Amino acid sequence: MHKDLENLWLPYTQMKGLNNIPKAKKTYKSKIFLQDGTSLIDGISSWWTACHGYNNSHIKKKIISQLNNMPHIMFGGLVHDQAVKLSKRLIKLLDNKFEKVFFTDSGSVSVEVALKISIQYWLNKGNKCKNKFIFFKNGYHGDTSGTMAICDPEEGMHKLFGNYLNKNYMLKIPDTESEKNNFINFLNKNTNKIAAVIIEPLVQSAGGLKFHSPSVLDFIYKITKKNKLLLIYDEIATGFYRTGSMFAYQQTNSYPDLLCIGKALTGGTISLAATISTKKVFSAFLSNKKNKELMHGPTYMANPLACSAANASLDLFEKNNYKIKIKRIENILLTELEKFKEFKFICNIRVKGAIGVIEFYKLTEENIVWFKNEFIKNKVWVRPLRNVIYFMPPFIINKSELKYLLEITYKILLKWKKKNENY
Repeated sequence: MHKDLENLWLPYTQMKGLNNIPKAKKTYKSKIFLQDGTSLIDGISSWWTACHGYNNSHIKKKIISQLNNMPHIMFGGLVHDQAVKLSKRLIKLLDNKFEKVFFTDSGSVSVEVALKISIQYWLNKGNKCKNKFIFFKNGYHGDTSGTMAICDPEEGMHKLFGNYLNKNYMLKIPDTESEKNNFINFLNKNTNKIAAVIIEPLVQSAGGLKFHSPSVLDFIYKITKKNKLLLIYDEIATGFYRTGSMFAYQQTNSYPDLLCIGKALTGGTISLAATISTKKVFSAFLSNKKNKELMHGPTYMANPLACSAANASLDLFEKNNYKIKIKRIENILLTELEKFKEFKFICNIRVKGAIGVIEFYKLTEENIVWFKNEFIKNKVWVRPLRNVIYFMPPFIINKSELKYLLEITYKILLKWKKKNENY
């Protein structure tokens, strides 16, 4: 085993025999610099977080100022200016359709909180039966116990835990008329058991970068409202302009009862997430009776450093026209990915905002390892996921860097094609 790994346990990694692991030394803008002097163009923004690029001077300045003043304070019984300011700004960004922001320290936990809120909402209203969730095929919402129970059980990461997890209802995203009818019929039959419907709006991210249309969300919204169910949008990956608008749901005529955000919230500098609630949902927790309040509170929730980073990130979104930046990235992706359609082993090319996806008919674990190594050899940081190679670069990536990223990917696929003549 590599000496750096003697005491480390890495995520999603079989560590037996792992002898080659890159060590990051520093970052700057769109690049990762390794210990050996190699620089990599980051094509995936450190798991979709570094939207403004790395080491943004404005965010750093605000974090340092907060660090010198108050790096952390418990949020139980106390509040602070950074959290107050951030909550007000987020509600304003969300068209004032929401009222309350519950801060957490990771995206998975923000979804866990949304699930707990949904169940307790019905309990507080006197209904003990509504404790199941509808989720969708190819959906992914996190790695904690509650979130695993609303992820596609066949997506690969959580298969082992099937007998341990709570049982919920997985449906296909209702795109066709038949699927819409199935969705309606299922809700009609099971409304008395269902607490909420949860979906990643427009783009299902870790489940394979699957896209669906705004009209699909409008349909789901209409039917859930008709059945008086709660609706949760998981925008942890899609929020903050990744799909072209500040939040993906803003491209639709719908909005959820609970909204989960994270990842790019702090510009990729420090962990912070939030579960955001409408007035209707929050009102169910107001009571003179005992045990009606939400009993949840992560130790580092609303961490002042993280909130200062998020406020600084929002400053940047306000000062710069990110719609133009995203459109520029989208146009390059659309143009440059067109030629990839010539490969017979590719079944689909799709682009949405600053997301580009190359979907293979099949990729084995061996194939994925080979691709990862080839990307590093060619000075780019791209991580294939399931059967896709995808791009979600920092929004500040320049034209030449993005084109290089895509040109190198094309050359690597040519090499892979030659290596796998019978594929």
